Formats: sequence, structure tokens, C-alpha cells
Amino acid sequence: MAEDISPAVARRRLRLALRDARERASRTQQEVAEEMEWSLSKVIRIENGDNSIAPNDLRPLLSYLGITDKVEIAEHMADARIARRRQRQAWYQRPEFREHLTPAMTRLIEYEAEATIVRYFYINYVAGALQTPEYAQTLINRYEVVLDHTLMESRLRARQLRRKDLLDRATAGAIDIRALFDESVFRRTNGDRTILADQLRELDQLSSQGVIKLRMVPFDATAAVTNLAGFDLLTLPDAGEVLYREIGLTDEVVENHATTSRLRERFDQIWSNVANENNTHDFVRQQISDLEKPVAHRTPET
Repeated sequence: MAEDISPAVARRRLRLALRDARERASRTQQEVAEEMEWSLSKVIRIENGDNSIAPNDLRPLLSYLGITDKVEIAEHMADARIARRRQRQAWYQRPEFREHLTPAMTRLIEYEAEATIVRYFYINYVAGALQTPEYAQTLINRYEVVLDHTLMESRLRARQLRRKDLLDRATAGAIDIRALFDESVFRRTNGDRTILADQLRELDQLSSQGVIKLRMVPFDATAAVTNLAGFDLLTLPDAGEVLYREIGLTDEVVENHATTSRLRERFDQIWSNVANENNTHDFVRQQISDLEKPVAHRTPET
């Protein structure tokens, strides 16, 4: 078993294995809590991935759940050790970032480092990890009344480091990026035509180079993926899928299998039926050309 996976992925893989083992053994969370002399909340937190489990607690739990295979036990014990490890060398663990990133964002960054596929669906703006610095600045400026300047600067820097890490992995062929954006994303200037043109040029270049796959949901499409504002859906090695979404100033990571599988199936269905990469390229390039044209000013009527 690889020892270089992130604590977040190891924790997720272990919690899924423990939940599945408990269900196969026909044990309830309450029964596990009573047998292990734990609180029910501890069992729930472990299965939800909110808490990691100590190796000394894991071994008797595996025995109680009927897991006796030595190889399987060794894999679970290794995951438990990794899950409790802090990635002190990771950039997002530095104080200037750790103090300003939400728990959900930190977990997302850990998952991004391991994901093999990421699916982006957005209807209002470009996905965060694909935003140029200027585009990201324009969006976060909307919240300058309610967000501290230091926090804003930290999150902007974090967004660009995420972008670099993700695109480096994509360039190396380690991750497949599929960006599915509503037509409004390619049209909404957020008050600055030049910034949008530069952002579209960046997306077109990444797509043309094969770093990302980019498709548009045109206004005349008959179906939408979701009523949500947007999401990042990550596929993890041997650990299923996780969903990240932002709503205003709040964000969350969703790990419910029913939710993630439903959105993946819906995403893939729409992906197959909307404008392909070539048509999207043509549209984006036309948009860039239109955005670069001088804006005609109306003459006041006399």
C-alpha cells in the first residue's frame, strides 16, 4: 500500500471500509459503541470522517467486525497511521493559509492532490481552480464589505496555488479535468470585459493544449445538471467520489454516495449531449473577439 497518499484520502478509505464491515456484520453504530466502550458520537464521527481512529482502537474494532485477513488488517492499520499524520510540509498547512481556509476547503485541497478525475459544473462563473488571478480578484471583491482584507488576500493566494498544483498534475497526465460551464459563464463580464477576455483566452489555451476538457451548456439546452450554483466532483483512487460546493460565503464537502453518484451520472449525461470541445472552442474564440471590440457608446438624445 502506498504511503504517500494524503491523510484525507486515507481517512476516507478507512471510514468507508469500517462502515461497510459494520453493515456486513449486521451491527448498528450503537452496538459498536457499546462493545468498544465508546460514545455513540465517536462512532458516528469516525464513520463520517470527522475524526480519525487511533491504531490501538482500530485493531480490536476490526476483530469485533470479523476482519481477520492479515493483509486487509495491515492495509487498514496503514491507513489509520496515515490518516493521523499532519502534512506539515504542505503549503496549505502554513499559518498564513491554515488560519484563513475553511475546513471544507482544506479537505478539498487534500483530495485534489490525489484525485484522478475532477468534474466542474458552474453556471455563474469559472471554477475556482481554473480562475486567473484577475478574474478571481474581481469575484472576491464582491465580499470586501464582509471579509477581512488579510483573509481575502490569503484565499486569493491559495486559489492560485491550487490552480498551479492542479494544472501541473493535469499536464503530467495524473488527473483528467472536465469543465462543463453554462453559456452565461462565457458571457458574464463581472464588470470588466478585458478580464473576462483574458480568462476565456486562458481556458481556450488550456483546452487546446489538452490540459483540460472544456464544454459549454448552451442557453437552448433542454436540461440542466442541477439547480445548485455549481460544484467540483472529484474521483479518488480506491475511495469513490466527493463533492465540493460553495453557496455564497459558505462551503461544504459532501461524501454521501447517493448524492455524488447521482450528480456524476447527470453530469456525464449532459456532457455527452451538449456542445463538444470544437464547438465550444469556436464559441469561446468568438466571445474573445467580441469582448475585444470597442464598446459603442450611445449619443444622448437632444
